[in-house]
Amino acid sequence: MGRRSPYSEEFRRDAVALFRAAAGKRTYASVATDLGITAESLRTWVRKDEAPDPSGGRDAGVSVAEELARLRAENARLLKAEQEWRLEREILRRAAAYFAREVK
Repeated sequence: MGRRSPYSEEFRRDAVALFRAAAGKRTYASVATDLGITAESLRTWVRKDEAPDPSGGRDAGVSVAEELARLRAENARLLKAEQEWRLEREILRRAAAYFAREVK
C-alpha cells in the first residue's frame, strides 16, 4: 500500500486545468513551480487525466443530480474566485498608476 498524497483531488484537477489553459505556452516545470509542486507530479496528473475513464466519465455511485449540484458549486466557487481576481487586479492597477505618478 502506497502513501497517501498530500494533494486533494480538487487541487490535482485544478493543476491539470491550469496547465491545459496555458495551451502549450508554458512548460510542466513553470506551472508546477507556480503551484509549489514537482513537474513530474503535474506530468503524471495530466497523463492520468488523459487516460480513458472506464466508468464512462462519472463516478459509479454519483447520480446525475449529485453531479449537477457538484458542478453548480464548482461554478459558484470559480465565479467568486474570478471576482476576487478582478478586484485584486484593479487594486494593483490603481497602485501602479499611483506609484508611477509619484516617481515622476
